[in-house]
Amino acid sequence: MLKSIVPALALCLLLTQTASADPKLKSIFNGKDLKGWTAPKGNDAAGWYRAEDGVLKIQSGPKKKGSILWTKKEYGDFVMEFDFRFGEGTIDTGVHVRTEKEQIQIGISGSLKRDMTGSPYIAGKGYPVEAEGVAELLKSKDWNTMKIQAIGKEYTVWLHGKKVMTYTSESAVEKGPVGLQLHGGKEMAADFRNLRLAELP
Repeated sequence: MLKSIVPALALCLLLTQTASADPKLKSIFNGKDLKGWTAPKGNDAAGWYRAEDGVLKIQSGPKKKGSILWTKKEYGDFVMEFDFRFGEGTIDTGVHVRTEKEQIQIGISGSLKRDMTGSPYIAGKGYPVEAEGVAELLKSKDWNTMKIQAIGKEYTVWLHGKKVMTYTSESAVEKGPVGLQLHGGKEMAADFRNLRLAELP
């Protein structure tokens, strides 16, 4: 009897340790306003980013200028999870990872003219790799869940729980804010919700 209990206790302990090792995601958007974020400057920027019923809505302004909504806090290694939904127009947005020069694409690439959701865009290199299996996972008219992990120079992306991309960027910076892009020159709208992030040791 004792011999059968010991392995069972060991397994329970291992499972407990594994569960506690998972990073605890904390909300970085309160659903009410843009507290904790830095909105772009400009007289016509007021409607570009707004909080509405728990949703962070982004929409191009009348002049269709490009901009980025940044977190006020900077992060080193982190994992971020959120939901996104396509709105009207040609969606070309993404999550900037610590710098405006590197991002994880969401929607149509302006240069490639096709959907590159989950793929890294690196300034000077374009899209060095393409996320795999996205077409089968992506919901064009409903909420999608994405997870982005940035550890050192390595970026990993999951869509609806499935890993779709891993890329090592030699030009990655060690620390910086996270940003949501509103691409210039386009009529577009997109929604984000449940934006949560955990800093990794």
